[in-house]
Amino acid sequence: MGKYDENIKKLTKLQYHVTQEKGTEKPFDNEYDAEFREGIYVDIVSKEVLFSSKEKFNSHCGWPSFTKPIKDEVVKTKFDFSFGMIRTEVRSKDADSHLGHVFDDGPNGSLRYCINSASLEFIPKEKMEEKGYGEYLKIFEGDTK
Repeated sequence: MGKYDENIKKLTKLQYHVTQEKGTEKPFDNEYDAEFREGIYVDIVSKEVLFSSKEKFNSHCGWPSFTKPIKDEVVKTKFDFSFGMIRTEVRSKDADSHLGHVFDDGPNGSLRYCINSASLEFIPKEKMEEKGYGEYLKIFEGDTK
């Protein structure tokens, strides 16, 4: 029995397809593409913190896009040769969930982590403490928003 079997059993069909079968949700028709409140994004399977709203931007590709993860070590990458393309797949380090792909066309020469909403759970800034993510509130210190 795997460490996250119980969490995997709770996934919707789409979340399972994306995270466990390397699926992709529809562009522009997903939960977090247009989400721009302050907060963090965690792996839907492991609840590991992956991305911050501070690094999220509108790439107009139809999926949530980030310039970088909160810490480089929370994600891993590997080559993906599916569909006749050469891409770099992004997976969560702890649960090995398929998240999406990373491209080198982000703003100002940065990367663009193009991530499926179905692989994520958004924790709004005002709920981070109660959900056990209080240590990450420092990301938003000094904000004047």
